[in-house]
Amino acid sequence: MKFIIGKKIEMTQIWQGDKIIPVTKVLAGPCSVIQVKNKEKDGYCSVQLGFEEKKAKNIAKPQLGHFKKVGINFKTVKEFRLDRIGREEKTEFSLGDKIDVGTFVIGDQIDIVGVSKGKGFQGVVKRHHFAGGRKSHGNKDQLRMPGSVSSTGVGHVFRGTKMGGRMGGDRVTVKNSEIISIDEVNNFIFIKGAVPGARNGLVLIQGLGELKIIKPSTAKVPEDEPEIKIESIETEEIKAETIKEEVK
Repeated sequence: MKFIIGKKIEMTQIWQGDKIIPVTKVLAGPCSVIQVKNKEKDGYCSVQLGFEEKKAKNIAKPQLGHFKKVGINFKTVKEFRLDRIGREEKTEFSLGDKIDVGTFVIGDQIDIVGVSKGKGFQGVVKRHHFAGGRKSHGNKDQLRMPGSVSSTGVGHVFRGTKMGGRMGGDRVTVKNSEIISIDEVNNFIFIKGAVPGARNGLVLIQGLGELKIIKPSTAKVPEDEPEIKIESIETEEIKAETIKEEVK
C-alpha cells in the first residue's frame, strides 16, 4: 500500500493521440515522516506525515516541540494507519524519511479522500434532488417546497427526514481513479476526472503497490583526505622592509 498527502491545484486537460482527457492537477508531497507509532507503546501501528513547510512564528509551542525531532515545521500533519493495510509487521519507517511522487506510476488505480465544497444552506430540491410541486393552478409559491414532513398523530419530525439544511463540507472518497501523468520534477500528479474539494484543498491519496521510501542522506567527508597546506610567499619588498626593521 502506498500513500501521500497532496493539494488540489486545478482542473486541466491532456491530449493522448486524438483523445482529450480531463484531469485534475494535484501537488503531491514531498512528505516527511514525523512519528512512527507501534502496538507496544501506542496500541496501534501508524505513521505521521508532514506536508508543506510553515513559519515557526505561526505554530504553537507543542507542535514546535513535535517538529523539532525532524528539524522542519509543517503546515499539515496527517496520520496513516498501518495495521489496517497489512503493514504492521514492517518497521521500515524512521524519522526524517521522505515520500514523493516517485512512489506512483502512470496507470495506478488510487483512492482520493477530500472535503467537498461548502454550499451553505440549501433547499430540498438542490440538496436532495426533490422534483418540487406541480406548476398547475392553485400551487402558488409551492414549486420548491418539501411537502409534508410528519404525520399528525406522531406530532414530531422523524430523525433522518430529508429537509433543507447545510450542504457540502463533507468527507468524500473517490475510488479507482487513474493516474494519467506524473511530473516528478515539480511533484505534480495528473488524475483522470474530478477530485473532491476546492482549489488548494487538502487531499489524501492511497493506492496499491510498493511504497518507495527515501532515506535521508548520511554521506560524510572521508577522514583520510590529505590536508592542503598553503605556504606564505613573501615578496622581495616585504623582505627588505623586515631587514630594515631588524637593523634598527
